[in-house]
Amino acid sequence: MNKSSVVIYKNLPALVGERDGDKFLVDWCVSRATSTGKKAVYASQKVREKDVLLLCEGAASSIDVLLDFAESALAENSEVKAQISETHELLLSDEETAGAEQSFKDVAELLRGEVKADESWGVYSALKASFEFEERVRDGAIYFVPRSEDEIKNLKEKAYEKEHADELRAAFIERLKAKNLLPEDSKYMGDVEALALGTTDKSKTMKDAGFKETPEKAHKLLLDTKIWDITRNPYPVRLGLSAKSATVSLGVPPEEERVRVAGVSYAIDSEWSTDPDDAIAFDGEFLWVHIADPASFVAPDSEIDKVARGRGATLYLPEGAARMLSEDCLEDYALGLREESRALSFKIKLGENGELEDCDVLRTIVNVKRLTYEKADELKETPELKPLFEIARRNAERRNKAGAVNISIPEVHISVDSETKQVSFESVAHCESGEVVREAMVLAGEGAARFAFKNNLPFPFISQDAPEIPKDIPEGLAGQFRLRKCMRKRNVNITPASHAGLGVGMYSQVTSPLRRYGDLLGHEQLRAFLKGEKLIDKDTMLMRMSEGDAAMQASKKAERNSRTHWTLVYLLQHPEWQGEAICVDKQAGRALYFISELGMETVIGGEAPVELNGTVTLKAGKIDLPNLEVAFSFV
Repeated sequence: MNKSSVVIYKNLPALVGERDGDKFLVDWCVSRATSTGKKAVYASQKVREKDVLLLCEGAASSIDVLLDFAESALAENSEVKAQISETHELLLSDEETAGAEQSFKDVAELLRGEVKADESWGVYSALKASFEFEERVRDGAIYFVPRSEDEIKNLKEKAYEKEHADELRAAFIERLKAKNLLPEDSKYMGDVEALALGTTDKSKTMKDAGFKETPEKAHKLLLDTKIWDITRNPYPVRLGLSAKSATVSLGVPPEEERVRVAGVSYAIDSEWSTDPDDAIAFDGEFLWVHIADPASFVAPDSEIDKVARGRGATLYLPEGAARMLSEDCLEDYALGLREESRALSFKIKLGENGELEDCDVLRTIVNVKRLTYEKADELKETPELKPLFEIARRNAERRNKAGAVNISIPEVHISVDSETKQVSFESVAHCESGEVVREAMVLAGEGAARFAFKNNLPFPFISQDAPEIPKDIPEGLAGQFRLRKCMRKRNVNITPASHAGLGVGMYSQVTSPLRRYGDLLGHEQLRAFLKGEKLIDKDTMLMRMSEGDAAMQASKKAERNSRTHWTLVYLLQHPEWQGEAICVDKQAGRALYFISELGMETVIGGEAPVELNGTVTLKAGKIDLPNLEVAFSFV
């Protein structure tokens, strides 16, 4: 660089001055003189070559001359702007130069015939401000790339929108009030979507248009303006949950000493289950309940543990499962997906009357065979499964004598086709093997609680106070709904207490560590004890239990709301639907009906036309999707 060469320093034009070793002076204008009498301010600074960008080797007359020419070059109809358009057209028409980097010197020469020092800053400023060229700085040199026509069009549209922002927004708000948006208006609706999804509690757009700022109103507005369609499910995100599975992968299960359990154990589940996490067997002396062992890899308060705690549980939605642990962990940790499975096993000794006498906890390797409930029912008289059915029967009798409350309400499995978004319902068949699995899981939970209590472990115990059940419980499904109303809320604590609903003296959930955080936390504590490692202390255990349980409750609410959402979507997809409903509760001026086909409850005002457990035929009337409401009426 020569003396008075033009360089760029701190995004301003500067002239090179005297050298001083590896540094040199640069002079530039900090601010120009104004018509109001404000004087120009100049500054000097010693810099290295890496601190500046060279524009022109030639000597410029002065900083003021550079700035004066730049003002004229940036004027509305300047000669330089016209030359920029011509040069852009020339470069774009040639395949070799279209979209290719050109040095500033080359572009300036095409524009002006030669690069004059006094004009260099003005030409550079005009190129940088133009729509036609994009500036790139690489290896201390300046380049310009001719933009495509589409890029220029988009930039001009953005510039126009910025310049006329108030005018354009006012027109948009008027269209929004009329709910008659243009396709391009979706870009203005971001804060409305955020409100509908619960990620904010305010929307300037809705306020400006005179709409009440609530998630439900935002949802309705998005439907009315066709920004969303009816299949958009906002509830997981609105409740702070992810509708996608966790992404932090579990590694391969660590090698450790395990007991190899002889024989075959059975993972019995629904046909649509993809995450089998329990298996059962009876060896003639002990009932074995084998549970998936992700805690062999997941350390307390590790990143995976924190992610699982924040989710609370796997979120089961009609459109698919959002797993508490990563999808790829199933292959290594679910039971029965490989020839051999690693498990945390509960070895349970039962008394003559089916009572739990003792429970040991072991780290095991087991051979697991998967069965559907239907297949297990077919095999219930086989030597392998018959003892399990007998154990379940005896345990159910024991619990019932202790006051257990068994509630049976028909279940429906809802699914959504990922492509068509069509909703379908499938009744969940009641299989005897389902009761076998349930009783085995209750025994495992009871055994784990006793094991933890006996060994003085801080542990996530679950209890439930006894319900007050009236004597006049009706028969049939109406009686099941009446019993449900009597049940008390479950309690989670580090102190064991009776679980009246199950009819057991103490209880803990430990059978689903792949999909419930409380179970995973219990496994972490059991494994720490078995390995002689430091236990989770009482205060920490209580805090993590509470955090995980709160997240699980949010997950359950999201599941309930999502099921209702998709049920209403189904009714919107089938406006002619009619179905049978059972009267399950009657009060003055209203009655509760259960629609078994949809697994849905609805209240209809007025006197019920049938007695309890009587059936009526209903049809759907007005459907309010954002508020999850539908008005049913008699056919």
